[in-house]
Parts: sequence; C-alpha cells; structure tokens
Amino acid sequence: MVLHPQAKVRVVGQDVTFCCKASGTPTPKKYYWYHNRTLLERKAYQYGSRLVLRGLALEQAGTYHCKASTEAGAIKSAPAQLTVLAQGQQSCKPEPELSLVELPGECPQNADGSRYYNVGRCPAAPCAGSPSNRSGCRAETGRCCGVRRMEMREIPCAGSLLPIKVVAECGCGPCAQPRILVQGRVTAADTGEPLRFGQIFLGGRKVGFTGYKGSFTIEVPPDTQRLVARFVDRQQRFVDAVKVLPFNRRGGAIYQEVKMLRKKEPVDLDGSRSNAIPLGEASGREPVGELILPAGTFLRPSGEVFRGTVKASVTFLDPRDVATASAASSDLSFADAEGDIVPLRTYGMFAVDFREGETGASLQTGLVEVRMDAGQVHMPEHLQKMKLWSLNPETGLWEEEGVLRSAPGSRGKREERTFLVGNLEIRERRLFNLDVPEDRRCFVKVRAYSNEKFNPYEQLEGVVISLINLEPQPGYPANPRAWGRFDSVVTGPNGACLPAFCDGQRPDAYSAYVTATLGGEELEAVASSPKLNPNAVGVSQPYLGKLGYRRLDHDDPNLKKTAFQINVAKPDPNNVDETNGPIYPYRSLEECEEAPVSANHLRFYRVEVDKYEYNVVPFKESDLTSWTGDYLSWWPNPQEFRACFIKVQIEGPQEYMVRSRNIGGSHPRTRGQLYGLRDTRSVRDTLLENTSGACVEFKCSGMLFDQSLVDRTLVSIVPQGSCRRTAINSLLREYLSRHPPVAENNHTAAFTMLAPVDPLGHNYGIYTVTDQNPRLAKEIAIGRCFDGTSDGFSREMKADAGTAVTFTCQERPAGRESFFQRLLTAPAEA
Repeated sequence: MVLHPQAKVRVVGQDVTFCCKASGTPTPKKYYWYHNRTLLERKAYQYGSRLVLRGLALEQAGTYHCKASTEAGAIKSAPAQLTVLAQGQQSCKPEPELSLVELPGECPQNADGSRYYNVGRCPAAPCAGSPSNRSGCRAETGRCCGVRRMEMREIPCAGSLLPIKVVAECGCGPCAQPRILVQGRVTAADTGEPLRFGQIFLGGRKVGFTGYKGSFTIEVPPDTQRLVARFVDRQQRFVDAVKVLPFNRRGGAIYQEVKMLRKKEPVDLDGSRSNAIPLGEASGREPVGELILPAGTFLRPSGEVFRGTVKASVTFLDPRDVATASAASSDLSFADAEGDIVPLRTYGMFAVDFREGETGASLQTGLVEVRMDAGQVHMPEHLQKMKLWSLNPETGLWEEEGVLRSAPGSRGKREERTFLVGNLEIRERRLFNLDVPEDRRCFVKVRAYSNEKFNPYEQLEGVVISLINLEPQPGYPANPRAWGRFDSVVTGPNGACLPAFCDGQRPDAYSAYVTATLGGEELEAVASSPKLNPNAVGVSQPYLGKLGYRRLDHDDPNLKKTAFQINVAKPDPNNVDETNGPIYPYRSLEECEEAPVSANHLRFYRVEVDKYEYNVVPFKESDLTSWTGDYLSWWPNPQEFRACFIKVQIEGPQEYMVRSRNIGGSHPRTRGQLYGLRDTRSVRDTLLENTSGACVEFKCSGMLFDQSLVDRTLVSIVPQGSCRRTAINSLLREYLSRHPPVAENNHTAAFTMLAPVDPLGHNYGIYTVTDQNPRLAKEIAIGRCFDGTSDGFSREMKADAGTAVTFTCQERPAGRESFFQRLLTAPAEA
C-alpha cells in the first residue's frame, strides 16, 4: 500500500474525499472501501481507489479503510478517522486542559501537599478543514488546536517570585509540522563492529549511507505507515538486514540499534554432485534441518547448468539462541488472503549465497529441498501449519514459497526421525524462513514514566518498547527454550500496545521478554524481589500472579534491571479480574489503546537520581507538539535542539547538588528574565579520592524563537554546600574575555558567564550537541561530558578530564547557611 487515506475533520453538510493506492504485480485494480469495518456498496458510492462522501451526516463519522485486491493477493490500508462536527460545534475548546509541572524544591507545597502547578495545555487535535482540495488525495496542511494566548504568573518561592507562563486560551491555527526521524547505529551482532559506509534503502530506492561508526539518520517520508529499511554491506561480510523501524508520528527522532548477522564462511561444493548443508548447529545442538542440493542444481543467470566448484555460504539464524533475536530481519509478518498483516512464529531463518569458485559470479538454483527435523517443533499443532517463506526486501513482508509436509528420514543407521520437507527455487538473494502463522494473539499494555513516582501526567512519549515472544521450557517459564517473534512499538501520550502470542488454556504456553529504550538509554523495570508490589508493577492481583511477573535480576542481583518477563496469559472474559488489562484480546486493540491510566498496565521508568529541570515556558520534551513559540522558551527552534552542558569538578567529601540559573543576558526582550533552572547531583570519580564531577545543563546562547537577534544567556553555576571556586579553565576564561561583555564573578561560591555562542568543546569544559530530538541531544552531550572528550561516551565520571570550573567544598559549621541555601531563602541579598 503506497498511499493510505488521511484523517479528516468536517462539519455536517460538507464533503470529504479519501484516497488509497496499492502497487504490485499484477497492478491492483479492484478496490473496496469499509466504514467501521463494514463494506460499503460500490454501486451506492461509485468508488474506485477514491471514495467521495457528499453532504456528510453525524452518523458517517468513524474509521475508513480500503482494500486492494488482485488474483495474487490483497492488502489493506491503515484506517483513517473521520470526525464530523455538528453546526456550531467547536473542535478546539478555548479552555485549556489540565497539565501539571513540578516546581523547584524550595517552593511551598499547596493545600494538598503537592508542589505541582497547573500550566494548562491544548490538545493536539485537528480542527475542521476545508474540502477545497478537490482530489482529496494530498495530505491537508490543515489547522490544529494550539495555544492562542499565554499569560505570565509569579509564584512565591523561598522569599522571591518564580515566573511561570501558563496557557490562558486555546484556538485553531496552522498545524505543527515536526520532522520525523529514525536515528541509530548499525553493528555486527557478534563483535559490535560498525557497518562503515553501508548502503541504506527504503523500498527499492537508495537513500544514503551509514557513517564511519555505523551511525545513520533516516527522514521518514510523509504518509508512511510502515518504515522498511534495508542495510547492505558493500563488502559482503554481513547478511543484508531488512528492518521494520518504529517511529514517532508526532515528530522527533527515535533511536534504534540495528544488528547485522555475519555471513558464514563459504564451503566448497562440487556442482556435479548432490550436497547437503545443515541448518543450525548452535552450541552443539542438533541441526534444525538441512538444505539438500541435488546434482546439477546450480544455474548461471542465463539458465546454463554450472557443474564446477561452488563457494556456498548458508547463514542460519537459530531462534533456539535467544541472543539472536536482535539480528533477525523484518518483524515476522505476512499479508493474508484478506489483506490483513498477520504475525508468524519462526523456527529459523537462513540466507544463501552461491558463487562460482573461480570467478565469484553469483549463481541461482533449480528446485532444492528443505528438510526440517520435526523433533525440533515442541508445539504439536504447529507441525500441520509449517511453511517455507521468503522475505520481500521492499515491503518487509514474508511471502509463502511452499508447504512443508511430513516424510520419514534418518540421521544415522539406528536413528529414525520424521522430517518436514518442502521445495523452493533460489532465483534471487533473499532471506528464507521456516514459520507457522499463529492465531493465538493478544496485546500487552506498557507505559513509560519519567520517574518512579508513576504520576499519570509524567508519562514519556517516544520510548521504544520491544517485546520478544519466548517459548518456555515446560515447567520452567523463566528458562526459555527459544524465541518465536519480536515487535517494537513507540509510546504515545497513552502508552503503547504490543502484539504478542498468548494462550487461554496454558498461561505459560508463551512468555514475553520486554525492554524499553529512550534515545539509546535503557529504562528500568519495576522490581519483582524481594517482595512483589502490585501497586508499583501496575497490575492488580490475582492476575499479576497468573502473569508470573519477574524482573531480569529477580534471582541474580548482578543482572540488569532493564527488562522483565511475563507469561502472556490470555484474559478470561468470564473473570472480572482479567478484563481490565494489561493483556487484551487481539480484537480489542482499540480498548487497549484507549485504556485509562487507572487500568492495569506494565511499567518502565527513567532513573534520574537528584536531577531536576524547570522551564518558565513549559515544554514536554517527549512531545514536540507541546512546544510554544515564546521569547522565554528554553528551546527556541522546534525543528532543531541544541543541548549545552558545563562540566564542574568538585573537591570534597560528598556528592553535591549543583544548580544552573539561566536568565536573559543580552537580548532586549529577555534581559534579566529567567529561562529556567537545572539541578544536578555530582557523581563520584571512582579513581580520585574526595572528588566528584557534575555535568550541568545550561541554556545555549543563540537566536531566540523569532530568529532576529542573538541572546548571550547569563548562566550562574552554584554548588550546594560550603564551597568556593578554586579554578577556571584557562581556555574558557580567555575565550570569555575575548568575547565581551564579561560577566562579573565577585562571589567565590559561584561561577557566572555569558554563555558562549560557539560550540566550544572538551578543551573548554563546554559540551554542545545538536539533534532533532532534545533528549537524544542531551544524552549524547552528557556521555561526552562524563568522558571528558568531544567525541567519546561514558557513564563513568572522569571528574578531572575536560573540566570548566573547579570548586572546593567542605563540611560547614552547624547553623551556618551555604551560599546555595542563601540563594534559595534570600535571593536578592545573595
């Protein structure tokens, strides 16, 4: 499907047009349109690939999708939502919705004992569009609900007034058009070696190359529903990787680690004789099957039989090794006869590369035989459904090559076994698969939070949640026998719903291993030991016990805390305890996606120990549509985010909180006004005694949102405690003196500067990274800051490397306030 229908908003009486288009061989010419999954009569609506609805009525609201069909198969489009408003009905209410932000720690709590303040928000909902686009096939630029007016308020905090801007009124305006990107790195699954200058294809079109370190950036084309990327090693050391990459439709960049499978070393075969190549010999186990190549089966592209020496490389991805899941291609899906995308359960994938021994020219094959050991199939019902599939590298969908049928065979004189046997021709370099369609399907509800408080209004968007389906050992659900499928979904404002295999009869028939990453950072799962807390996990008993929730470190505290495993027990519709999530039947996707935050769900959270951020103009970094154009916005450009950090070395017996206070420095519209605050606790250097370091974010200097004048942000760095400034990086001091005005540094307990406009680097103790994703920009900058280099990355603090300013701190006498505390209690005096 190359063109999907678009969501539309109309008023009663208006017209609307939906379009779709499919490609294939033969070219699809029959189209069917559905309203809320009900087929519309072709004669009544006179549709083809375009559906026109005239004089809309309220009851015509709902979802619309099309199906394209040929004798070779069918494919369905993604559904498009049609919203029909009554005459005079507002699609964007002027009153803002509730949106809470946390105030600094020195601010008093309200009557409810909370430091959260309602700043309001406007829902990113579409407004009624004009049906002036007669074809209806182009995406409508449209109007969306957004901020019409903000107002400044002041909150009493520790003897001073803290400025904060709140949404006062919402209204319709031009829709934000954030760029949608997928970024990441391509490396070898076995050694981590980067794919240097590998080719990247979207469909059949080459769109770029990976970098020297394997990095890549892909801009997602408009109207993309399923992003299929193919990574090709021009040196032919790795099997082509075809990946279905998740992306955030609301904008910004998603980070993905792509693993490539190293090709197996070729063996020499005699093309004039019959040959057998085993499929899967992982860790000394019996092969899953074998590839039988009859004599004379190798062919040149012209069709001429080749009987000489053949260099044969057959690379098998063995799902009995759970570690191979990250290197598997595609997302194990195919299009069924009705055009629905349906999941597969794999028993192994293999890639073949046959070449002439002397010239290296590529060879094809005639009919070859694939034999699979039936003893490796531990679910008897799968024996009757096993098929051979090949991967279409442009669509990322698997296509049926043939059926595997039972036949007797032997592995030796005394060992009789049953094999599943099928045939295929190898005419092009494709990946092949031993799979069964699996109809026992469910959805798993997962949410990600910014901290361990699990506040509903602190959910994270743009988090990649990955689920690997496992087939457990009988009686040992924590010890998987093999993986069968994997999926990745990006969290939205209401979490994510991940497809998974499930079973209603045996809760442990399928289990799932779940992880979460944000900008390359692994999020933490809720603990399951020493005592399981249903309120923390997010699932009530007794269903939680049936799911068998276990974090990875359940039995071994040395293991990571960043994954959990559950039994995917299909909910019993007659049991009220199992009708509220987190597992939903496959037909209840809408219920899963719209489930309230109070419903059962599984959780991840960011570990942010002693870290705090405050913006005068509120902005949710995981939702780029929440950006507001304002002179006091921390990020002045929603298309590009520049993160700046300063490295502070602290010599003292403890770890200390360090604050950056950021106010307008040179721009006439913002001079003296607060942009925001950042608090960060210093981290000990394990190699230096009584020394710690802090990487503190500050607001970068540069153009404000109107892009007319530069502002040099006035940044104050203040550590908490009895601290005095003892050193300033000489290069940084020299740079600041050569770029006046120079900020006064009269108080030795702080460091103040008019932030540099130039992206300096580790030699100055300043770390600057620009990216389309604010969180990713900050993560990269922090990694470089910890490492003390301009291109490295570390999570271990090297406090004496690449430092901008040094403070010496000591334990102060009882009763004496530190400068940091005086700044909180009497800022004017301080």
